[in-house]
Amino acid sequence: MATDIKDTAHAVEAAAVMRLLPARPRMLALGEPTHGENALLDLRNELFRQLVEEEGYRTIAIESDCMMGLVVDDYVTSGTGTLDEVMEQGISHGWGAFAANRELVRWMRACNVRADKEGRPASERLRFAGFDGPLEITHAASPRQALTALHDYLAARVDADLLPCTAQTLDRLLGTDDQWTNPAAMMDPSQSVGQSAEAGRLRLLADDLVALLDAQTPHLLLTTSRDDLDRARLYGRTATGLLRYHHWMADTSPARMTRLCALRDLMMAHNLLAVAARGPALVHAHNSHLQREKSTMQMWQGPVEWWGAGALVNARLGEGYAFVATALGTIRHRGVDTPPPDTVEGLLYALPEDRCVIDAPRLATALGDTLPAPRVSPWFGYSPLDPAHLANSDGIVFVKDVVPQSQERRAEAGD
Repeated sequence: MATDIKDTAHAVEAAAVMRLLPARPRMLALGEPTHGENALLDLRNELFRQLVEEEGYRTIAIESDCMMGLVVDDYVTSGTGTLDEVMEQGISHGWGAFAANRELVRWMRACNVRADKEGRPASERLRFAGFDGPLEITHAASPRQALTALHDYLAARVDADLLPCTAQTLDRLLGTDDQWTNPAAMMDPSQSVGQSAEAGRLRLLADDLVALLDAQTPHLLLTTSRDDLDRARLYGRTATGLLRYHHWMADTSPARMTRLCALRDLMMAHNLLAVAARGPALVHAHNSHLQREKSTMQMWQGPVEWWGAGALVNARLGEGYAFVATALGTIRHRGVDTPPPDTVEGLLYALPEDRCVIDAPRLATALGDTLPAPRVSPWFGYSPLDPAHLANSDGIVFVKDVVPQSQERRAEAGD
């Protein structure tokens, strides 16, 4: 058994990942089982660099606010703003403060500067995308930014008579942003404005604006760039998605949280499909968002399950979608110690490599009908692999020991 597992292990390199797949996927999804570890972000950066240099990938999408991500994309493609401003304003959840995320953005900008100097076409520029909606499990943003940006785009390019409303009407119906972002609404549906008469009217207007955008596509392609049109479509997806999400925040049925989790991942999936339409991309997010199986979560009212973004994109792209999960041995600074030997992580921990890529379907075959025991994490922020998902993943990136960056630097210095 140990020999069979060792035979599936290879160095963590883009070429090794590609050898696991029948063809170069349009979207290569790299999952992570926990957030906020620079070691995993550094690994992602290294893999992305290799994909760019060896496989022709040009885009990376991360689990961050899709509207904020436009700030980063503007910086890496055209140098708009400063790196400090971009890291603060362009990546959500506070993840712009992570050194590895800063290095990713810095490197992408440097690559594009070099490409411009060499006279390479715009199609070879590296692109950045956030693919999460402007929301989190505890709250959702006001639809104002996306809805007014969509209206402004159309108002500048189509006959005023075709617009379903004026900007002033939108402003009046939107009201104050704090009523949309009220944190009490997540636990108390009665605090949500998502099913008010104004919100219902906004949903119809958002739908009409998106329909107008689609109906005017030939004209818009003559008067604007493809990138500007794609950005307007992002505004439309975000506005309609947020209004739908707020509507169901006001729901009182037992299916409320299942719907909300599903709607968030549906927004993610729509954004990922738009990214994939531009060309091959690496996407990085939590394993639970990218896996092909249903996602599950234990919440205050009980367990919920829904189809995540990866499952939805996989259903559309087929072999054009590939999923590689990341598994970890230890995160000792979080209380996650050596995995039990009868778990998947325990079997992989016995390998000599500090990190490796595993052929997941071959590993599942080697293990046979008796699945390893599920690992139980003492820390809520880490989600171990589900042994039942092995055969349905294309690969596993295994990292034996995750240590804080300060410890990594001391080790490199020989301290």
